[in-house]
Amino acid sequence: MKIIEVQHLHKRFNGFVAVDSISFSVEKGEFFGLLGPNGAGKTTTIRMLYGFLPPSQGSIRIFGMDITQDWRKIKARIGVCQQDNTLDPDLTVAQNLHVFAGYFSIPKKEASSRGQELLDFFALSHKKNAKVMELSGGMARRLILARALINQPDLLILDEPTTGLDPQSKHQVWEKLETLKDQGLTVLITTHNMDEASRLCDRLIIIDHGNILVEGSPQELIIRYAGKNVVEVEGPDQELRNYVSANHIEHDDLGRRMVLYSPEGSDLNHTVRDRFCTEKCIYRNSTLEDVFLRLTGRELRE
Repeated sequence: MKIIEVQHLHKRFNGFVAVDSISFSVEKGEFFGLLGPNGAGKTTTIRMLYGFLPPSQGSIRIFGMDITQDWRKIKARIGVCQQDNTLDPDLTVAQNLHVFAGYFSIPKKEASSRGQELLDFFALSHKKNAKVMELSGGMARRLILARALINQPDLLILDEPTTGLDPQSKHQVWEKLETLKDQGLTVLITTHNMDEASRLCDRLIIIDHGNILVEGSPQELIIRYAGKNVVEVEGPDQELRNYVSANHIEHDDLGRRMVLYSPEGSDLNHTVRDRFCTEKCIYRNSTLEDVFLRLTGRELRE
């Protein structure tokens, strides 16, 4: 069953094309990733998905319903965790959950019960009566996630849920998301963290300049675009460049550093180690970050 169906979706702002005819779908129970550099169109896309922005063209169907026609019914069944901290600083942790539950007309007794369950799940019960400003960054993100789940949604939309968190807090959030995934919740996530995407996503798309570049599982994309292993050579000389060219080896030449992509079964690692490691070489497994950089480039995006 398809929870999200997007067909030829466009979004324009005063002539600027932010999203350019993208199509994708998300299955029930799937953890689906939306990756791309700054300005690629990720946040614009998910804002259209939860009804914050109207599409300029194309269609969005969620739970089989048209977002432009049935947005109230759709919103009642989704949870959204935005990038920014939108918690009410004047309320306690528990009050933030109870007030938000009121937007879904959840009875007070039920809201209190759900709120306590979520505080227990996200290890926030000991902060129940604390003001939001007293929370650490990791606790605040967990509370925002808890709030997004107060209506027991069938779809959870996460916009960069772990940005700015320390490693411990990040892993705590990942563990909670994995538990939700095991429970069958459908999740759509945008993230700049490639480890996060590799760990959590069943399938993902990478978009840039409003277009979908690739779609597939993290492991499929790694094998297809970055091979099995990577060799990073510091201070590559002309002999190495000639060897790479003559043997049609997939690579990125960054001047002071050359990144070579080695397919499965290749003896590239041994050849480079024996013949070309004049300064420093790094041998490692290929990652989703290699794929991301190969497809979207290495220049800074503002």
